[in-house]
Amino acid sequence: MKAQRPYPQITITPKGEAALVGGHPWVYEGEVTGLSGPVSDGQLVDVISRRGSWLGCGFFNSRSRIRVRVLSRNPNDRFDRAFWRRRIQYAWDYRKTVMGPEDSRCCRVIFGEADGFPGLTVDRFESVLVAQVLCLGMELIKEELFSLLLEVLRSDGQDVVGVYERNDVAIRELEGMEQGKGWHPVDGEKAPDFTAVDIEENGIRYTVDFENGQKTGFFLDQKYNRQAVAKLARGRTVLDCFTHTGSFALNAARGGAKHVTAVDVSEFAVACARENARRNGLSDVMECVAANVFDLLPQLEQQPKRYDFIILDPPAFTKSRKTTQRAMTGYKEINYRAMRLLPRGGYLATCSCSHFATEELFLKMLRSAAKDAGVQLRQIEARQQCCDHPILWGVEETNYLKFYLFQVV
Repeated sequence: MKAQRPYPQITITPKGEAALVGGHPWVYEGEVTGLSGPVSDGQLVDVISRRGSWLGCGFFNSRSRIRVRVLSRNPNDRFDRAFWRRRIQYAWDYRKTVMGPEDSRCCRVIFGEADGFPGLTVDRFESVLVAQVLCLGMELIKEELFSLLLEVLRSDGQDVVGVYERNDVAIRELEGMEQGKGWHPVDGEKAPDFTAVDIEENGIRYTVDFENGQKTGFFLDQKYNRQAVAKLARGRTVLDCFTHTGSFALNAARGGAKHVTAVDVSEFAVACARENARRNGLSDVMECVAANVFDLLPQLEQQPKRYDFIILDPPAFTKSRKTTQRAMTGYKEINYRAMRLLPRGGYLATCSCSHFATEELFLKMLRSAAKDAGVQLRQIEARQQCCDHPILWGVEETNYLKFYLFQVV
């Protein structure tokens, strides 16, 4: 193997080996025991066990806590243009299969490690691809990757005009990369002159500001969960907490809700939700309020019960293991308050988008909140992120969204 392969070797601990053999693609800094020679950041390296067994090949970065992001466990792989085209084609074929021709017009085309592209996210919003690169190795080959993305989709008859980069995130600096955003230049093509695009999801129209919106501009992972909410909303009075740009509230209103109150602490988010309601002809059943949900829910307890359906879609309360317990306290507070607000027979949609708030912790929190609120929960559905954000078993980071529908009995 040493004579045949051109890459430096990195030797890892038994703990690191166990993780790789179990399917996880990361080698952490504390799991490295040796290097066969000098390695440049972003370079490909072979990962070797302490007994000399080949475990995989991936991108090395001395500045990252994740020292190696494994790309392949096949020693015969050659990381040329044909290799990357196959991976992109495979990812796109998967989306077309699980989403269908209409829903794949707005979907996550590449979901990082779950698609074999460590640190790379690509979302499609109709004619625009929005990419975020968080791995130095991917950064060094993004010219080729973006070219191939356009090639694969266009050859399939998809009308994509370009790739917009949303690399304005601090984590890039930890990986040794600069922040920035803008259209990625394509040879022979003029960069588009717009940074917002209209999309339709579940029959609702939105304008996606992919230059300034959160993350890549719009949260695609709750698409089918919003449909599930819409089915329960008919004839009900709905409170949508942490409404962002009003997506759950809009689905509830379109689903036939009697009235919907959309709440968010951000005045900008509330303005966006209000505009989305207007453009979809739903302003008569949907009001948008700027308020802190943690303050609002206790205040509503002092009033007659107004809502028989409450939706809790908070941002990630924790982005590290260190703050998980504090986050679970926050999750319990809003769920406890919502359960107390609902009448018997009312409905609750509740979720968490942090993978650190594991399903086990989330369910434990819900049981505790129900007990303290003096209610019993009847589970309707347990759901996860949309299928364009596939969960790769053995990689817990890809399994992040918990979504439950309950009736309070």
